[in-house]
Amino acid sequence: MSVQELVVRRGRRSGVTTMVAVHSRTLGPAVGGCRFKVYPRIDDAIGDVLRLSAAMTRKCAVAGLDFGGGKSVVALDTVPTAERRREILLDHADLIESLDGAYLAGPDVGTGPEDMLVLRERTPHVFCLPEEHGGTGSSSGPTAVGVLAVLRAGARAAFGDASMNNRKVVISGYGSVGAHLAADLVEQGAKVTVSDVDERRLAAAEEQGLSVARPDQVLAIEADVRVAAAVGGVFGPGTEVAAPLVVGPANNQLTDDTVAANLAAKGILWIPDFVASAGGVVYTLGREAESLTHAEALARVETLEETTRTILDAASANGTTPLAEADALAEARLTSGAGPRTPSPREPRTAA
Repeated sequence: MSVQELVVRRGRRSGVTTMVAVHSRTLGPAVGGCRFKVYPRIDDAIGDVLRLSAAMTRKCAVAGLDFGGGKSVVALDTVPTAERRREILLDHADLIESLDGAYLAGPDVGTGPEDMLVLRERTPHVFCLPEEHGGTGSSSGPTAVGVLAVLRAGARAAFGDASMNNRKVVISGYGSVGAHLAADLVEQGAKVTVSDVDERRLAAAEEQGLSVARPDQVLAIEADVRVAAAVGGVFGPGTEVAAPLVVGPANNQLTDDTVAANLAAKGILWIPDFVASAGGVVYTLGREAESLTHAEALARVETLEETTRTILDAASANGTTPLAEADALAEARLTSGAGPRTPSPREPRTAA
């Protein structure tokens, strides 16, 4: 796995190991979330940050953004107190600042806009501050908008139309993005079942009138659409998936890229996670790096439907997988600048 730079450092305040991986700056400075998580071993954290940074490179390239891929990880050995959490974040901010703008951080698993505010005390290279502090806040809503845009293209390819009315949808992960997706899909007439490892989230889902399932049961539930919105590494070579269409924002859903061909051979249309999850970064960078309005940035997120349709059409025409075509699109842009760049709503769009 090629990476331009990996910096691992023990914080001077907290003693906790934090790290940043800059995978690519070919298209611009590396962007990616800050993951705050307990890991069994430091090697596990390093493997995670390397995989995630590579996915961010592909995500930005396919989405047509002028940014590269990076990621940062705070490798916890235990859940910290509030005071210690602040010390850890300040240590991580010092590491980010030492890279002098090569890496720009945003929220990820375990962090949110309030944490970005703490990072901002030591470095300006941070996105998604709370709105009252001049940032765009949580990107969960725009991420969900992007997933739904990609889902429309996937549904047309799998079912012949984009309608979710009476479709059975199973969502794994009822966090902030999963909850947005569930609410939107119910409004569209879908029959939604959700799963999560957190019992409190399942209770909240039941209060919303949703069907719920335990994580060990969810893969066996027959559905039209499976939405992976929790952890990565869900689909391996022998995984049985009881749905013809899989779309979701969870990062690194496959245990290995070869699993994409296995799923395709079983008649399952899997849309790459780095395509489906791009709405948050597209929206945030549009707002904070280009000063787009909320409506303009959301309009840009909606273009992920067109990007996905292009990928799926190419896979059908070439007898390949959506992953192969998404990778080809990313590689074309990374090597030559070819391929579509996402235009601003303020820019004229050229005719195809």
